[in-house]
Amino acid sequence: MNIIKTPIKDLLIIEPQVFKDQRGYFFESFNLSKLNKGGLNFRFVQDNESKSCYGVIRGLHYQLNPKAQTKLVRVISGTIYDVVVDVRKGSPSYGKWFGLELSDENKKQLLVPKGFAHGFAVLSDTATILYKCDEFYVPEYDAGIIYNDTFLNIDWKIPEEKVALSEKDGQLPSFEKANNNFSIQT
Repeated sequence: MNIIKTPIKDLLIIEPQVFKDQRGYFFESFNLSKLNKGGLNFRFVQDNESKSCYGVIRGLHYQLNPKAQTKLVRVISGTIYDVVVDVRKGSPSYGKWFGLELSDENKKQLLVPKGFAHGFAVLSDTATILYKCDEFYVPEYDAGIIYNDTFLNIDWKIPEEKVALSEKDGQLPSFEKANNNFSIQT
């Protein structure tokens, strides 16, 4: 299992070792011991799964402190463009975003720490996403940022006329107006 740093501090790509042969493949999608050896010490308490069709954008979501969540995101089937935004005030990458294609083919996972907004766009006909969380979902702490915020200027890899959103996601505030209680010492 490789732990790969991204240009944004604390945001990591987890790349499992995949064993392939004529029968198919095998890999460990989660191994607490190996993550701990890599300096990652999370206690995941909830698994979430979603299935969406092409053009769906879910996000950008996060939970506020003290119920913030670290997420380990992977794709079971299909392909998504996974996006995270650093919402930690005082961070050198505050307001910066990072995007990565996750798929059932590349088997990469994204570790999204507390203090990041998370979302994804479905690039394949359908995609099934599984993510682990180290804190339970608590609706009162739910927060988010509108996907097409002009300050963030995220390229979701989906033509605007093909974007499908939930009513809730379509009403999220801008980055500037979003509820945010994260900060970091630089």
